[in-house]
Amino acid sequence: MKLEMHKNSLFAILLRSPWWVSFAVAAALFFALRLLIQPLYAAFFGLPFFVIGCVAAWRQLRAPSRASVEQKLAALRELDARAFAERVERGFRAQGYEVTRLSGEEADLALERSGEQLLVACRRWKAARTGVEPLRALKEAGRKRKAGCIYVVAGELTPGAASFAAEEGVRLVQGVELATLAQDA
Repeated sequence: MKLEMHKNSLFAILLRSPWWVSFAVAAALFFALRLLIQPLYAAFFGLPFFVIGCVAAWRQLRAPSRASVEQKLAALRELDARAFAERVERGFRAQGYEVTRLSGEEADLALERSGEQLLVACRRWKAARTGVEPLRALKEAGRKRKAGCIYVVAGELTPGAASFAAEEGVRLVQGVELATLAQDA
């Protein structure tokens, strides 16, 4: 069983925040507790926040720049549908998934890793704005196959599509994640 941190836990929020926020929390906690308990114990209570700050700093240091992401996304938009699907397929293989091409209208790829099954749709990846209908079709195909769903998009999602994806648990691969996936290929 894969352990995951809840997305709204304090540490998950701090990992998504700028690195210095965790260091500020650690320092504030240390100085506040130092007035009440011995400095060694106060440092012990601030240590988890310091470690989270180090992890966040490492992740942010390794993250691609905004210009680099835009450049990679622009290059991906220039590819035809077949080349793009091959690039996505290679990216998922590099992440350790067993990939099968599908010929259905709702999904393009079926992924499997450690018993987890996922359907991937990347047909309308080049559309400037994507509505809720392709997501709804993908989710229905996922229900039929009892699989999770991933929707790959290089453009924007309508607000309705974004809320549908959040409510129904459809994972979106876009922006930095799409650029990284394509780079892994």
